[in-house]
Amino acid sequence: MAVDGGHCDISCDWDGRWNHVRKFLERPGPFTHPDFEPSTESLQFLLETCKILVIGAGGLGCELLKNLALSGFRLIHVVDMDTIDVSNLNRQFLFRPKDVGRPKAEVAADFINGRIPGCKVVPHFKKIQDFDESFYRQFHIIVCGLDSVIARRWMNGMLISLLSYEDGILDPSSIIPLIDGGTEGFKGNARVILPGMTACIDCTLELYPPQINFPMCTIASMPRLPEHCIEYARILQWPKEKPFGGEINLDGDNPEHIQWVFDKAQERAAEFNITGVTYRLTQGEFLKLLQGECQINIAHHDIVFCSAYIPLNNYLVFNDVDGLYTYTFEAERKENCSACSQVPQDLQFPPSAKLQEVLEYLTENASLQMKSPAITTTLEGKNKTLYLQSVKSIEERTRPNLCKTLKELGLSDGQELAVADVTTPQTVLFKLNFTT
Repeated sequence: MAVDGGHCDISCDWDGRWNHVRKFLERPGPFTHPDFEPSTESLQFLLETCKILVIGAGGLGCELLKNLALSGFRLIHVVDMDTIDVSNLNRQFLFRPKDVGRPKAEVAADFINGRIPGCKVVPHFKKIQDFDESFYRQFHIIVCGLDSVIARRWMNGMLISLLSYEDGILDPSSIIPLIDGGTEGFKGNARVILPGMTACIDCTLELYPPQINFPMCTIASMPRLPEHCIEYARILQWPKEKPFGGEINLDGDNPEHIQWVFDKAQERAAEFNITGVTYRLTQGEFLKLLQGECQINIAHHDIVFCSAYIPLNNYLVFNDVDGLYTYTFEAERKENCSACSQVPQDLQFPPSAKLQEVLEYLTENASLQMKSPAITTTLEGKNKTLYLQSVKSIEERTRPNLCKTLKELGLSDGQELAVADVTTPQTVLFKLNFTT
């Protein structure tokens, strides 16, 4: 059987193979979209042209790849940065014991390509942040099988950055639909996002629990709480001391790693006469990082028929705890959304407020929930970094700014602050409004 870029010889399409799809695409029905015109061209587009990107090849990703391929999608790309672990084998059914240690994306692609005639899944063993706009622009639909709120927000920001406007009017051809969802136990949700038109991920960010981040200057110099000691061991001591043989990432699922952090946190607490550092609290600090991120996503919206049927509008909630219950509602766009509103966000602080307070607002505000914001501005015609955490040398140099007031930093009413963060590929602009 010849397969080339998703095209195959006639043996791939035996008589009746796509009859189930033709029933939806080649005839009208009571639930079809008012603008839908039945034709044979829709099936040809599905089989030969439509390109789908699946992000994640884990629990949901395996299900998505299988369903998409069996539904007729042949040009599929899958991105996943993880390798297969033994613990994945109980639910990620495209993997076998012999695959442990191999990249999930590559194994999943090989399995689908070998099992479903004519399908061409292209794997990418990378992070989503490793690709530029030209990569994402080639796809017709993107389906997220992510287990990270940060990655969801980054993907949301990328698709928003691809939008084109002419005289303030959105060009519909620049919209790439995003399908996302999540589960917790027997509860779940699925949503369809049309960037620039419907509510985006950040418009409904309050649905995710905010992450608690302590200011770096407090952690490094003025610890007051047991949590400060734990974060000091996790953020500063681990990369500095490189335990367990050097360049090993801190793993919150590894009891030895948690014990190391616990021991170091106790030493730190004793130095500053702080009580309350326990092993359970140390575990809890790791769980806070994972809360909202350890959920397997669902995307049961039937994307095969998006063009033919009225799409989900736009949020589906599913509950199977005590019987089956579902309902849908329309999540509305937020006019001042930091991701999709196209206008600078207001920051209201008195001149006497410290930069640390601004940092806390950016990380703790339910509608922002930034992870490690880097704050820059323009002073006297020059770009100035007020605080940047991700680069150690710059963090050490700018850390004293956190304890300075906005007035002491030379900031004025109406000043624009540019904030970069791992939650978005774009820089977010804020306008500083001084209050009395």
